Amino acid sequence: MAKRFNRVLALLLVVFLTVSILTGCSKTVQDQAASSDQQQSQNEEKKIKIGFSLPTLREERYIKDRDYFVQRAQELGAEVLVQAANNDENQQNNQVENLITQGIDVLVLDPQNADSAAALVEAAHKAGIKVISYDRLIRNADVDLYISFDNVKVGELQGKFLTEKVPKGNYFLFSGAPTDNNARLFKQGAMKYIQPLADKGDIKILFDQPIKDWQPEEALKLCENALTANKNQVDAILAPNDGTAGGIIQALQAQGLAGKVVVTGQDAELAAAKRIVEGTQSMTVFKDVRELAKKAAEVAVMLAQGKEVKDLPEANQTVNNGKIDVPSILLTPVVVTKDNLESVLIESGWFKREDVYSK
Repeated sequence: MAKRFNRVLALLLVVFLTVSILTGCSKTVQDQAASSDQQQSQNEEKKIKIGFSLPTLREERYIKDRDYFVQRAQELGAEVLVQAANNDENQQNNQVENLITQGIDVLVLDPQNADSAAALVEAAHKAGIKVISYDRLIRNADVDLYISFDNVKVGELQGKFLTEKVPKGNYFLFSGAPTDNNARLFKQGAMKYIQPLADKGDIKILFDQPIKDWQPEEALKLCENALTANKNQVDAILAPNDGTAGGIIQALQAQGLAGKVVVTGQDAELAAAKRIVEGTQSMTVFKDVRELAKKAAEVAVMLAQGKEVKDLPEANQTVNNGKIDVPSILLTPVVVTKDNLESVLIESGWFKREDVYSK
């Protein structure tokens, strides 16, 4: 009887221990699953969020800026909130304020107004958000980083081209939007070559005016007025970008002057490439925004991860914005004419050959 009792007791003990072990294992698995879910939730919460504010998407180049920036940032695991302001300063202000409230980690800002955007930098910094000045320099602000092309160089390329093609003659000078600091830099670079010849009297500057918001329609009207006032006597025109060059060339065409007047540009837009092939636009300046946008996305992610600007080897220059010397990454622009359009714009994949040469 005692032996049977002992066997039953031993069996019960084995059953109890087995149940306890299984219960413990189940709890461990549950705990591990809960921990994994919690970690996954934390990772999702920690996903980098970048605000990308552009002045417009009406121009071909800014669509490329957006697409390449977003693609690269997503490859690096970041989320991008894109806003475009339709060349409206107030709209951009409201959009950036909204981005700040959405908890972005870094603000990448291409300002519509280079001066008033300083207030946006201050607001972002108060929220603990670092600010990258993209393409256009934000003035009089403690910007963390500036990434763009060497914009004085862009103007130099335009001015050098014009003065080599037309060392003597009548010039119309157009510049970009007065609210855009880049417009000032482009003009500064161009005048390095134009002004000495004007001082000598070789060049006569018959017209010199900025174009509001870089609008082609505004460029068209201004050029029409300049042609009328000067009885179509013009040999060379400094057009600040391809969009405005299009408006200027339209005015020249109406007077039978397209292809007879040397006209600059920049941004390497498809319409400009077609005009260069046709001979109505003389040159453009290629700024490969694919590289600019991708580099900006990479840097934005690094800053969001806690890296400091001083740790970025590419930020090896500074540009003074009126308040500080801003650490800067500046890429190199390239002149494009009919002679090298094929190698620079088509072989690089910027455009397809059939698109450039199609009617």
